[in-house]
Amino acid sequence: MRLFKRFSLLPLAIFLAAVFCLSAPALAAPADRLTVSGAFLNAQMKPVKEVEIEVLVNGQVVKPVGKEEEISSGSKGAFSVMFQLPLGTLPDAKVEVQAQKPSWEPLAPTRVTVVEAGTDEQGNRLFETARNFTLARAITPAFWLATFILLGVYVIISFEWMHRTLAALLAAALILFITYTLGSFDHSFYILSFEDAMGAIDLNVIFLLMGMMIFVGVMKRTGMFQFLAYKSYAWAKGNVFVLSLVLQVLTAVISAFLDNVTTMLLVIPVTIEIALTLKVHPLTFLMPQVFASNVGGTATLIGDPPNILIGSYTGLTFGQFVTNLSFICFLCLIVSCCYYLWWYKKDYLKAEVKDVEKTIAHLREQYKITDRKLMVQSLILLGFTILLFALHGFMHMQVSVAALIGSLILLAVSKVDIVQMLEHEVEWPSLMFFVGLFVVIAGAEETGLIQQIANVVLSASQGNLTLAVIMILWVSAIASAFIDNIPFTATMLPIVLFLSESFGLPRDNVLWWALALGACLGGNGTMIGASANVVTVGMAEKAGYKISFLEYMKVCWWPMMMTVSMAMVYLLIAY
Repeated sequence: MRLFKRFSLLPLAIFLAAVFCLSAPALAAPADRLTVSGAFLNAQMKPVKEVEIEVLVNGQVVKPVGKEEEISSGSKGAFSVMFQLPLGTLPDAKVEVQAQKPSWEPLAPTRVTVVEAGTDEQGNRLFETARNFTLARAITPAFWLATFILLGVYVIISFEWMHRTLAALLAAALILFITYTLGSFDHSFYILSFEDAMGAIDLNVIFLLMGMMIFVGVMKRTGMFQFLAYKSYAWAKGNVFVLSLVLQVLTAVISAFLDNVTTMLLVIPVTIEIALTLKVHPLTFLMPQVFASNVGGTATLIGDPPNILIGSYTGLTFGQFVTNLSFICFLCLIVSCCYYLWWYKKDYLKAEVKDVEKTIAHLREQYKITDRKLMVQSLILLGFTILLFALHGFMHMQVSVAALIGSLILLAVSKVDIVQMLEHEVEWPSLMFFVGLFVVIAGAEETGLIQQIANVVLSASQGNLTLAVIMILWVSAIASAFIDNIPFTATMLPIVLFLSESFGLPRDNVLWWALALGACLGGNGTMIGASANVVTVGMAEKAGYKISFLEYMKVCWWPMMMTVSMAMVYLLIAY
């Protein structure tokens, strides 16, 4: 039996010996081994990934050891590859590196210096060369296509020719379609790969919004928001001026911890009913409220979508937003409240305040807390989530994790049907809008459009930080008034990052606060400047109270200019 086993293994041993003998001479033959390494950078010394590289020895392209596919730079722009050459080829040979990438000027064959590094155990002579290469942007057809698509999205959204979600997703699909059709035949039409498009989608933003939507969906079932509206009327005791002030402050505070769109969705129906009770036009309350919601939302990381985008892109914490923005937002809120109390003075004086106690009793009966247990659970977990927001920088935890853990625990303990919640309370069109927008912005960045815009801003600021702060603030404010501030902010993120690095500023720098204040406060200027404005106008019109674009602008433009001016003074003094 042992003899049988011994002979059964004999063929395998003979085969392995033959393979070894045949391959041994090739492995044992000494050679020159060359390691070529380095990195590809742009003009601002930032890494350029996925650059296709070729190495030439005496004018001939050589293949690397053990690699059949193309050589390319990694995510940090670096590369390192080994070549095996006949013994004695180096160091006298002419070694060159050439490279190319769509939307970049190709690197012509560039000679590198080879240095001998000794001999290994097999007798191979070792050589190495290391060098960084700078690539310049190229204006290609892909650049113009990405520019046209991005501008097209802005125009379609601004004039409401198409639902903004459809516009963003269609634009994203068009970018990928062009890449894999025209771009497959001619690299000058290559805009963005599918892998890069997926990597550009910021899931931190998506899941943060989803978590807060779930929170609001559960809390709506408690009747808490309607109860707060009743309390506002009770605190005012029939004084319409005090009532307007309380509603503005309450809306601003809620918007700081929930997003301003959700806040307006909750308060609009109740505000309209209170206004009708007083025989006052509902817009005299709603216009100050939506303005206050945008001001209050500016103060925190989660209050306004532009801040969510900035925080996710930069890693700035909840605490940093509160520390840097809450004071100026408080001052702006005071000014806007006083302005609207003056602006609507005549309307408020016409209010019919009859039998205040009876009205309060009616509202108390109609707007009760419908589920106290669920309200307590919601408030406890909302407080826990806000605590995580405040500590997320210390714990190195993304804010989306805090929002999801709080909202999902709330769903678990409250036993609310998650399927119903996801179907009816999560605003999937808004989330998909962000998905499409991220891809469109990535296409503009990949083809060089964003860098071109940043170069213009940097040139216009003449290297002066003060001028750069003023430019970012006012450009953001005016642009956000006429373009939805969400896509505008997404476009500005890489531009502000470029400027921050050009000035050598730390991560927590004044340019980000200028962008946040400009985009959020500037969005107050017109009815299309912020999503909360669009929601308010739409719901008011549905209730029979229409306001035109120019009428809205007449009411909100000058207080917007006042608050942005205050923000400019604050930034110049504080930073």
